[in-house]
Amino acid sequence: MSDCKLFVQCKTTLLMLLLLTILAGCQSAPKRDPEFASVRPPLPSQAAVSNGAIYQAGFDMRLYEDIKARRVGDILTVRVQENTDGSKSTNTTADKSSTTTISNPTILGANPEFNVPGFVPLNNTQNLSLETNLNSSNEFEGSGSSSQKNQLTGDITVSVVELLPNGNLMVRGEKRLQINNGNEYIRVSGIVRPVDILSDNSVLSTQIADATIVFTGDGQTADVNIMGWLARFFISTITPF
Repeated sequence: MSDCKLFVQCKTTLLMLLLLTILAGCQSAPKRDPEFASVRPPLPSQAAVSNGAIYQAGFDMRLYEDIKARRVGDILTVRVQENTDGSKSTNTTADKSSTTTISNPTILGANPEFNVPGFVPLNNTQNLSLETNLNSSNEFEGSGSSSQKNQLTGDITVSVVELLPNGNLMVRGEKRLQINNGNEYIRVSGIVRPVDILSDNSVLSTQIADATIVFTGDGQTADVNIMGWLARFFISTITPF
């Protein structure tokens, strides 16, 4: 009877492990970030009653305008061209040494000495003088270097979410890609001047003020590039070693 119960428990455990493995392999759909969500354009105001004139108030018709984004809800293509390269190197060396010698003084033609009882262990001598020697030496040497290089290129289409009083455009947008066993996210937000928008309704990322550019991902591929919590503990500043 006990062997039968053990067999059932083992079988249940194996089924649970198999179920967990299957669930771990499932890939969820990309998640939306509300901070980079687009907005809908405002509804047009109610048309005014016709007064018989050719041009009516409330009817906006532009015959000679270009295709550049200028209103809330319009879309704009951002050409991401980010290249950063920085390096830093430091080298410090400090040495210090000092020597102080005080000779035994001569008082009335004699060098004073002091007799010490034989049971006092002072370098096996019983006669002491006022002569003193002090030596000290300190050395310090340190060096460090740091370098960082990043490159991100690509295109993402964002939408105008706010028209600022000075005419600048507040834009934001997000692109979600699901590739194999992971999701990739590209998020952009910032402020764009209308004069920086090119004729094809695009703007360079280097011309966006207060720019936030995020390129991240999740899934199995992203998980293997994350250090475990125990390893992060040993390299953190709270570790005394």
